[in-house]
Amino acid sequence: MTDAIDINIPIRGDMLHWGRRPTYEMVEQIADGYPSDVSRWLIGAHTGTHVDAPSHFVPGAASVDQISLESVVGPTRVLDLRDVVEEITAEDLEAAGAAGAERVLFRTRNSTDALTRSEKSETWVGLGPTGAQWLVDHGVRFAGNDYMTIEAPANTEEWPTHVILCTAGVVILENADLAAVEPGDYLMVCQPVPFEGREAAPAPTVLLPLR
Repeated sequence: MTDAIDINIPIRGDMLHWGRRPTYEMVEQIADGYPSDVSRWLIGAHTGTHVDAPSHFVPGAASVDQISLESVVGPTRVLDLRDVVEEITAEDLEAAGAAGAERVLFRTRNSTDALTRSEKSETWVGLGPTGAQWLVDHGVRFAGNDYMTIEAPANTEEWPTHVILCTAGVVILENADLAAVEPGDYLMVCQPVPFEGREAAPAPTVLLPLR
């Protein structure tokens, strides 16, 4: 029996997505006389629960295969930000108890609202520039949220939060399902698929309660 909490969202054709929807084809099928089922998927690097590497917004920065294990594996704090309407600020992070954490996940209203839809929501909760700078100034190396972008809705023209975090080498996790996760401290194991030289990749992630 394990206490591990799976915070990944399933990949399927009708899921919430950027750009093209994921698609797959069956290359071989037992039903057609083959010894096994074999499928081929066409998905974007930012599909499902995924990591943005610093190179996503900073040319020459670390790509997803160059992210250190120390950034994606270790103690992680889940912050309760369900009262935030749209943009997480520095003040919100301080009030939620982010101080002292190296890795943080934001549990917002997204997990039971925007994340559950198959189409992009009109509004969602994201991290604002003041919040992003607070994380950098306090030595946070990993930040994740429960929607397909960590950026707040009002900032998706210039993407300041991504620029601030990526410039500082902070790894970003997006599309984490935190609906069943209580705020508190956990051991996180996040393993991005090591697409060589690329800016992002699916990243299966689990949390283990710290005892």
